[in-house]
Amino acid sequence: GPGSEPGARSWGEEGGMAQQRWVRLSADRPTSTVYVLGTELSLDVSGSAPVGATTFDIWGTAGVNLYIVHNGETLKVPSCVPRWPLEANIEAIITMDTPSIRASSDKVRISYYKDTGKGPMAQALLHLTCVEISLDVDTSRSGTVNRKAKNKRKWMWGPEGKGAILLVNCDKDDHDAKGMDNQDKKVESYADLKDMSLMILTTCGPEDIFDDYQLVLHVSASDHDKVGVFYAKGGKKLSQYKHILGSGKLSYVVEHDGFQEKNFYVEGLAFPDVDFSGLVSFHITLLERPCEGLPDIPIFSDTVVFRMAPWIMTPNTLQPITVYICSVKTNADFVAAVSKLAMKAGCKLIICPEQENRQDRWIQDEMEFGYVQAPQKGFPVVFDSPRDGKLKDFPFKCVLGPDFGYVKREPVNKKTVSSLDSFGNLEVSPPVTAKGKQYPLGRILIGSYFPSCRGNNMVKVVRDFLYAQKVQPPVELYSDWLVVGHVDEFLTFVPASDRKVGGPAGRDPSLLAVSGACINNVN
Repeated sequence: GPGSEPGARSWGEEGGMAQQRWVRLSADRPTSTVYVLGTELSLDVSGSAPVGATTFDIWGTAGVNLYIVHNGETLKVPSCVPRWPLEANIEAIITMDTPSIRASSDKVRISYYKDTGKGPMAQALLHLTCVEISLDVDTSRSGTVNRKAKNKRKWMWGPEGKGAILLVNCDKDDHDAKGMDNQDKKVESYADLKDMSLMILTTCGPEDIFDDYQLVLHVSASDHDKVGVFYAKGGKKLSQYKHILGSGKLSYVVEHDGFQEKNFYVEGLAFPDVDFSGLVSFHITLLERPCEGLPDIPIFSDTVVFRMAPWIMTPNTLQPITVYICSVKTNADFVAAVSKLAMKAGCKLIICPEQENRQDRWIQDEMEFGYVQAPQKGFPVVFDSPRDGKLKDFPFKCVLGPDFGYVKREPVNKKTVSSLDSFGNLEVSPPVTAKGKQYPLGRILIGSYFPSCRGNNMVKVVRDFLYAQKVQPPVELYSDWLVVGHVDEFLTFVPASDRKVGGPAGRDPSLLAVSGACINNVN
């Protein structure tokens, strides 16, 4: 904004004027207040004027910028106008540029005059203390917190977008923990801290000013079960990190211990879903504490917004890292062949033994792999299907671990789960452009029943979860002509030497023609 030009006022977020607060003055006694850097104070010029006054002038100490708004024009004081008319459409505005060293060190004086009077009839005096308060996050997605960034309340998608990202802390960095890291309200390791996003509160100004004012960090009631916040008072030992917000805790009173910067660590508790957009907001509010018995008065607030990183499904055209396979009584040759192939490809091979799988070989139906990504960190996340066969405990017991997350969605009524809820019925395309629109992370493919047919679709809780992630908009394909009905029975994607990706592959040669028709539908 044009704040550095003569006569210009400061501009706040989103291209509008800065936060403005109205201050009532008195001609009987001095008034004291706090000015927060980057805001505006609008003075009640007329309210403190004595009866009979028709004009006024205004004066301030060197640290104060004064403006008069009259008839739609803004003029910086001092100006060529010695006195201003006391009219309804006139406004006095104050800004400051530097935090105060001492409380009430800056002053503004308004003098009131009669038409013919040379000396003032009365004067109203305002004592000012300038403080800086800023709540900051990584809005540029660079991996570093951006100080005093603009548009902290806005969040925009895309590589050119802005807005902080939060990971759902759904891995288990401590092998001895019973559940995921976001379920314990503790910081068990420094690795756990790295899964969180940093939020910095900066305050600057005289310490004694906070005898009459209070800083409160808070989150809305609708977001408290979506996030957790940790703060270490007085050091960085793991035992000093305390859970201060989230999971029922809506606010935290910030203590003033001489440190101008306070680091808060924020973890995500929930993925985007049908009832949660993924956006969460944090607010720091300065409260004025008036006389005893009166409620605190909010005089300033700063807000930052995070978006929860979505679960992103990984396409099988990427370079493989780990192969999972079940060993059962009848597939020894298959396990041996896959083992040789994995060794040749340089992949890690994890074999689920018979005592673990209990003769359930369909590991592809039990789980699907994806990942979450923020500027500072990313890790894979296994999506556990509601199928719950004999492999139902394998994803949680054997896949969840350090830097490997876990998520599951299952309906309240488990009798509604059908074959279409196995994750062989869940695939994702490579990056694709369809009808002129780019999908850089591909599109999820789900097998469904034709609308006129009687049958079950994938359960709503899973479908809602997949649609809510937004970055891989699902495409539903009719698969009811198959006995099992899984989309992976009639199509997959393979890398091609000319860098174009695609091509059907059927499990049975007789399905190849139908598979080709399905790929045409996808295209």
